[in-house]
Order: sequence, then C-alpha cells, then structure tokens
Amino acid sequence: MSDDSYVFEGAAPAEPARDNNPPLSISDLSFALKRTLEERFGHVRLRGEISKVNRHASGHVYLTLKDDKAAIDGVIWKGSARSLGVQPETGLEVIVTGKITSYPARSSYQIVIETMEAAGAGALLAQLERLKTKLRDEGLFETSRKRPIPAFPAVIGVITSPTGAVIRDILHRIAERWPCRVIVWPVVVQGDQACGQVANAIRGFDALARGGPIPRPDLLIVARGGGSVEDLWCFNDEGLARTVAAAAIPIISAVGHETDTTLIDFVSDRRAPTPTGAAEMATPVLADLRYALSDLSGRLARSAGRLVEDRRTRLRAAARGLPARPEDLLSLAQQRLDMAGGKLRSSLQQNVSAHRHDLVSIAGRLNRGLLDGRIENRGDRLTASGARLSRALKTHADAKAHALGRIAARLSDEPLKRRLDQRAARLEAAGRSLGRWPDRLTREDERLSALARALLGLDPARPKPGFARVEAEDGRWITQAAALAPGQAVSLVFPDGARGARIDGESAAPPPRPRLHKPKPTPPGQGDLF
Repeated sequence: MSDDSYVFEGAAPAEPARDNNPPLSISDLSFALKRTLEERFGHVRLRGEISKVNRHASGHVYLTLKDDKAAIDGVIWKGSARSLGVQPETGLEVIVTGKITSYPARSSYQIVIETMEAAGAGALLAQLERLKTKLRDEGLFETSRKRPIPAFPAVIGVITSPTGAVIRDILHRIAERWPCRVIVWPVVVQGDQACGQVANAIRGFDALARGGPIPRPDLLIVARGGGSVEDLWCFNDEGLARTVAAAAIPIISAVGHETDTTLIDFVSDRRAPTPTGAAEMATPVLADLRYALSDLSGRLARSAGRLVEDRRTRLRAAARGLPARPEDLLSLAQQRLDMAGGKLRSSLQQNVSAHRHDLVSIAGRLNRGLLDGRIENRGDRLTASGARLSRALKTHADAKAHALGRIAARLSDEPLKRRLDQRAARLEAAGRSLGRWPDRLTREDERLSALARALLGLDPARPKPGFARVEAEDGRWITQAAALAPGQAVSLVFPDGARGARIDGESAAPPPRPRLHKPKPTPPGQGDLF
C-alpha cells in the first residue's frame, strides 16, 4: 500500500459513475414515437390508390394507400366509415384526410382516415362503371322488370328540392297539360345526405296506403337540375339505386340535362332528358284528348247516319218489288190490331171478374174447411181435457171418499157414512157428467172446491180450533176412552201445537150424544158441504 492511500474503517463504499445515455424500454420508445408523429402530423391530406380493403366485423375498415413508390396503412373507425362520401374500393384513387399515428405492436405507422373523396372525375367514372357492371349482372337493368307508366295518373309524387326552378317547371307543365294532384316530398339533391333523403322519400311514398288521408301516387318523378359529376354523384349511390329498383310505384328519373347520366337512370322505369320532359312524359295533353274525343264522336255520328241511310235505301228498294204499296199491305193488319186493342180492355175486365168469382168461391170453401177443422180440433181437445178432468175428479173423489170412510169408521157414524157414500157417488156421477157436458165444468169445479174445504175441516190430522187430537207416546192416535189407562202420558195436538198430559184415572159421564138433524134438500144447481 502506498503512502498516498488512506483507509478509514467504517466509511461508505464509493457510488458508481453515472451514465449520460440510459437505456429505454421498447414500449417507451414506441409511445414516444407515437406522440411525436401525432404532434407533428396531426392533420394531413394524402392522395393515392386504395388496395387491400378489409372490412372488419366490428365495423372498422382497414386498407392500404399506395402510389408508384411507397405505401402506407390506413384505418377508418366505425363512426367515420358510415359518413364517408366515397366508400373505399380496391383500385379507386382517392384523397383522404386524417392524422398520422403508429401501431406500437408492429412498430409501424398508419393514417387514421376521417374523410375520403374521389381523386378526379376519372376515378369517379371508374367507380361508376364498376357499380353499373355489378348491378347489370344482377339483372336490375333488364327491360322486362320495368313497369309501364300510367296513361292517366290521378296523383303524381315529385321528389326534388322545394326551392329552385325545377319544381316550378314541373308544376307549371303538369297544370298546363293534365291538371291533377301533385304531392311534393322536399329533399336535398346534392351532398352526402342527398342519397339517404331521396331513398327515404321513395320508401315513404311506397308505404302510403290507398284510401288513406294522404293519397298514394300513381307515379313518382325524381328530379334535379344539371351540374358537374361531383354535384350529381349522390344519384350514383348503390343503396339509392337498389331502392329505386325495389319501389312498387313506377319512377321517372329526371336528373341533370340530357347529356348527364346517373346510376338511377338505368334502374328507373323511364328516363327523362330534363325535369320538364319528365312532366310531359308523365301526363297526357288534355286538349288533345278532348279533340280526339270530339273527332271520334263526330265519326260515330257520321257512321250511324250512313248506316241508317243505307238501310233506308235498301228498304225502299225492297218495297218497290212488292205487289202493292206497303201502306196497303199494312192497313189490314193495322185494322185487326185496332179491333184487338179495343177488345182487350173488356176482355181483361171479364177475366178479372171471372178470377175474382173463383177466388171468392175457393175462399169460402177454404174458410168453411178451416172452420170445421178448427171446430173439430177444439172439440177433440175439449173432449180430451174433459176425460183428463173426469179421471182427476174420480181419483180425487175416491181419495176423499176413502178419507171420509176412515173418519166415519172412527166416529162410528153410520148415517154420516151413508151420506158420504151418497156424496161420493154424486161426485163420481158429476165427474162423468162433466166429461159429457163441458158447460157444467165451472159449476162442478166450485162444488169440488167446497167438498175439499169440508174434507180439510174433518181431517183429524189437522184438528179444528176448539178440538184436539189425543196421541200416545208412540204417536198412535187414541180414539176411545177405553184405550186410556190411569197415569198414562199422552199428547194433546191442537192446530197451533202440542202439549203433554197425563190421565188421572177418574171417568166422567159421557156427554150427551148430539142429535143429527136431517139436512134440508139442496136446491138444484147449488152445492152442499156434505
């Protein structure tokens, strides 16, 4: 160890020397480059040819822009892809606007495209030719699928801008030629929103129902004035062309001047060189129709006159060949006709009188037959009712006689029994007489009601006020004093209820037997309770 070196115990070790160029991570470098590119190239416009178009399921579009010496990747986010003025296609030369950024995962840079437009008329026409070829191959240009234009439209729908000379020319021309109802659907006819609005107007007219508050047009006119290829480019949209082809209402395309051609001209049912020409194509000339109708009416009148004159001439020629004049030949037939006409009125009156007499005779016989039939029918019904009533009365009388017999047996009243038998016999005879004499039905019914009331008054099961029925404990009726024993418990049944009682054993003298009075004779026709 040299003399210049000193070692101190407990001193800290020396720090390593600092590096002026520390290493960076890959991510740090990539994101630093990304920030630099985005700050330096935040807004650029590029012109190039599209290749390798890839439409992702998420809605994003990935593509490559190239020229003869270099290429750059591009991406169109989903929100920007829907609002592009020109849809990206392989081989299309476009001008795009966006910002340069990088993709750190692959260490590559790319452009995020925000707007896209075709680079010149040549590219637009090339794109138009590709669309035309595509739609032609699908059969949308075929003549067989085009619908005929109605000859006399009642309602015409016009899809155009509400301002400008186009709508005024169309309305003026229609009013001049064929006054009818015109419905205008206002749209913009230039720019990115034009194709969508025109397509919505066509679908809106198609959705109208016949007989609704807004009449459904018989014909549609899509019209716009002239302009450059870029101005008319919205009418070359593929979606609009398919909407025109699918419309149920015939459509006349009148976009631009005669030399201008758009994609909807090929798919529409008719193409007009100008909007005014579309109005003339859609409507007939009312004055020409009136003149043609007048001419046809005159020709019809002249033809009918010549036909009548020809028949008159032929009739006169045929009359000259007759042996006598036509008046002489017809005079005898006319005289017979006059005589027959004179007799016709009296003959008709005689015929009416004869038929009236026959009708009265038939009606008389018919009425008598109906009356006899109705009388016979009512007689049969009355006989059947009398028979049923007799059977009912007999059954009722038998039941009542049986009940009276039981009551008479209990009371041991022989005279009463004989009288009841006599009354029962009389009831039976009355029932038989009722079957034979319907006119006594009411009187005998009254008698029957009186007998029923008398029978109810004599029914022991329903004792009269002031009387009671004596029953043993088992419910048996006790009708004699000898059947009672001293101390026996009995029930006394009154009309309004029952009460218990007990026999005391002492016998009382029987009450004097009431003397039966001989009933007075009943006047004829008057009922008796017994």
